[in-house]
Amino acid sequence: MSSRSGRLILIWALVLATAWLGERLYRNYIWTPEGPPVVVPAGKLSDWEKGNIDLFRAASPSVASITTEQMRINPFFGATVAQGAGSGFLWDAGGHVVTNFHVIEGASTVYVQLGTADPIRARVIGGARQYDIAVVRLTDVPAGLRPLPIGSSKSLFVGQSVYAIGNPFGLQRTLTTGIVSAVERRLPTAQGREVRGVIQTDAAINPGNSGGPLLDSSGRLIGVNTAILSESGTSAGIGFAIPVDLVSRVVPEIIKHGRAPRPGLGIIAADERIAQQLGVSGVVVLGVGRGSPAERAGLKPFRPDSTEPGDVIVGVEGKPTKTLADFAQALEDAGVGKEITLKVRRGNAEREVQARVVDLAD
Repeated sequence: MSSRSGRLILIWALVLATAWLGERLYRNYIWTPEGPPVVVPAGKLSDWEKGNIDLFRAASPSVASITTEQMRINPFFGATVAQGAGSGFLWDAGGHVVTNFHVIEGASTVYVQLGTADPIRARVIGGARQYDIAVVRLTDVPAGLRPLPIGSSKSLFVGQSVYAIGNPFGLQRTLTTGIVSAVERRLPTAQGREVRGVIQTDAAINPGNSGGPLLDSSGRLIGVNTAILSESGTSAGIGFAIPVDLVSRVVPEIIKHGRAPRPGLGIIAADERIAQQLGVSGVVVLGVGRGSPAERAGLKPFRPDSTEPGDVIVGVEGKPTKTLADFAQALEDAGVGKEITLKVRRGNAEREVQARVVDLAD
């Protein structure tokens, strides 16, 4: 074999070996699942994603994680400490934090954590059970606090985007998104009352979100997340938030007086189920406080030991009153100190009387 033939054979052998090795490398590292993953360059964020990121960065430092401790006495095991958790948000630069009443109810100790800072002990300023709103104040107020900007709940539209920030299941600084699912919902609270104008949203709200803010796409506060409708106790896409217009009216009263006014006339009303059983549409008067506006207006309660009929309030200021919640809302709309006209039915007769709304909390 000539030297030239030997060189040709060697060259072809190298070509074949290179092709075989290249095929193995190509197959193993590019196509086969055993090879390393291929890194794909990141695409551009959409305007919607950028908006979400900016909103969270701006609002999350103002959202609080609230933990509570409540001392309980057990006759068998002695004193125990029950712990609770919820959310809240900065109301002002003075260290006032708004949350739900049920988050701090009965708490002996309250701690507030803002962002990643250490928890700060807080003092309960007061609350309004009938609105499920409470205010606590940081005992050590850091510099540079940024309250959330306040929006309005009157101009909300079904379908607009909303954002909830809170601490569901203790997972701090969680952002969930959704839309306004409905407006003007009613949410039962304490003492036969209900909050009206409640916002319904499908943004995920879970235990621990209570007291946290519901924001619009501009990062403005439009509601306080307070409840969910779910058989399992976790998010089912139906959450409720107290409207910010109510919050803006109640919170300053709590900060100033430790409570919110509770408008009333000094009556004891029958449970609505009793009225329904009697076939009565209106507020059945069962008791009248001594010296109260109701007594001065001549209202007469039903008495089981009497054959004489008592009074049923069927209207306030020209509007029908069918339930205790309707009556409470009418008094709230009128306001403490206002003279109002009641339509009262006694037996088959109806009459109108005047009464002044007072603060029952006084």
